[in-house]
Amino acid sequence: MTSVSLGDLAQSFMLQRRSVSLRQDLNSLTDELSSGKVSDIREVLSGNHNYLTGLERSLEILDGYSVANAEAKYFTGAMQTALDRVQTFGSDLGLDLLLASGGPIGVIAGNPSENARTQLQGMINSLNSDIAGRSMFAGTATDQTPLPNVEDLLALVRTAVTGQTTPEDIVAAAETWFNDPAGFDATAYSGSTTALAPFVLSETERVTLDVRADDDALKNLLLHTTVAALADDPVLGLDVSQQSELFGITGIGLQSNQDQLTSLRADIGFTEERIEMISARNQAEETSTEFARNALLEADPFRTATELESVQFHLQSLYSVTVRSSQLSLVNFL
Repeated sequence: MTSVSLGDLAQSFMLQRRSVSLRQDLNSLTDELSSGKVSDIREVLSGNHNYLTGLERSLEILDGYSVANAEAKYFTGAMQTALDRVQTFGSDLGLDLLLASGGPIGVIAGNPSENARTQLQGMINSLNSDIAGRSMFAGTATDQTPLPNVEDLLALVRTAVTGQTTPEDIVAAAETWFNDPAGFDATAYSGSTTALAPFVLSETERVTLDVRADDDALKNLLLHTTVAALADDPVLGLDVSQQSELFGITGIGLQSNQDQLTSLRADIGFTEERIEMISARNQAEETSTEFARNALLEADPFRTATELESVQFHLQSLYSVTVRSSQLSLVNFL
């Protein structure tokens, strides 16, 4: 019988190679047991990565939609906050003007025109506000503020109503200017007439948000506020009783305008609700996709623990053999 033996150096190399292999298996199984995921994905998938690649691609797409949803929530929320301030300014001013229209004493004591100018400043600031450098009420012209400053707007309206002698005629002239395409839209509004591009929130869902500073509800608000602010302007030449009458007309107009503003904010609220619903569906889909991916790559803890124990036993046995081999000598052999 032919026998094959290994030299001392070859045997040493063999033991080292086996030791390295067992330590690699030990590390791999330890990682699997601690992470709960298989270490050799190729073996689990039998070389077919299409399903896993599809799941990971879906997760990446859903992650992108998550960012778009967050942006849409932030944008609509900021819009709603700005319009809330604008509506509050209009409501408070309307009540003050109605109180001031009771007689000369109310007009003089309250200084409602100055109050109107202050509230107009707040309205313009709110409608000119931006979020992350994007103007909210300027349509696609997100790099522009849609409204001029208070003095410029008052100057434009003053020019439009100059020559009118009664409060009714002044309000009518202001209405004509605000509704004329060559008036407010051409000389005061500097935003775009095109709505923002829709927010893409899923593969099938898109949300359009078309609220601009040239909306009729906001123009009506600015109309009555600017006219009230000009009531004591010397150019108009109104006496105290006429100013009181003008405050009454503009106060009623501001109070009547509240329904329009509420409807405008309700549209944004409906959009916010849709964004929340789409976001919830996307999160549910993302959770189910992650579950499917984890189930595909999940390591069996019982099998892993059994194999880990077996590898540890073999490694300990190998160390014992190595120690005994290193103690062999000719004297012991003889």
